[in-house]
Amino acid sequence: MTCAAIIVAAGRGVRAGGTVAKQWQPLCGKRVIDHTLAAFLSHPQIAHVVLVLHADDIADAEFPGVACTTGGADRAASVRAGLAALDDAEVTRVLIHDVARPCVTARTITDVIAALETSAGAAPALPVTDALWTGSHGHVTGTQDRSGLYRAQTPQGFDRAAITAAHAAYTGQAADDVEVARAAGLDVAIVAGDEDNLKITHPGDFDRAARIIRGRNGHQTG
Repeated sequence: MTCAAIIVAAGRGVRAGGTVAKQWQPLCGKRVIDHTLAAFLSHPQIAHVVLVLHADDIADAEFPGVACTTGGADRAASVRAGLAALDDAEVTRVLIHDVARPCVTARTITDVIAALETSAGAAPALPVTDALWTGSHGHVTGTQDRSGLYRAQTPQGFDRAAITAAHAAYTGQAADDVEVARAAGLDVAIVAGDEDNLKITHPGDFDRAARIIRGRNGHQTG
């Protein structure tokens, strides 16, 4: 089973603040995008890495060993561009990952790939453990049963041919590739997620990601 990774990095990430998109911002002496790419380039089961970039970034992209392509108007279009950029016919499995998750571990990548032996799709997720409310105008309006609810993460892995066909048939917006896959009738297995596999979304997330990375490198995290 030959596996490739598609790193989706075409967004602008305005909620994260800063003068440039969050993937280009510094994190522990590198950029967010560098940490994310390193996790996949160093994994022994990943044969190819495709990086999907915004049109404004593609001309200056220099990433040895990485195929770069231009993304589309939304996430689904960018994933389709990444799938189209895979030119190795031997690739039968593909992992799709958000560039804003730079703390993904080799263990999570390995677990997703392993689950693809028996399922057309697989993705890491964490069970929801907090109480859930509904609300309106700043006031609680009710509660929500959390049984069977999960917090989705990436990378989300799939049979290459199946997810390519699913994206080709899908119309409208999708929260992630699992939604696209399920719309096509694909079975998606849940593998154990990781609390440290955070998605950088807000300014404070950079500090948390830095603490995680420094902790792994044996440095003080305070």
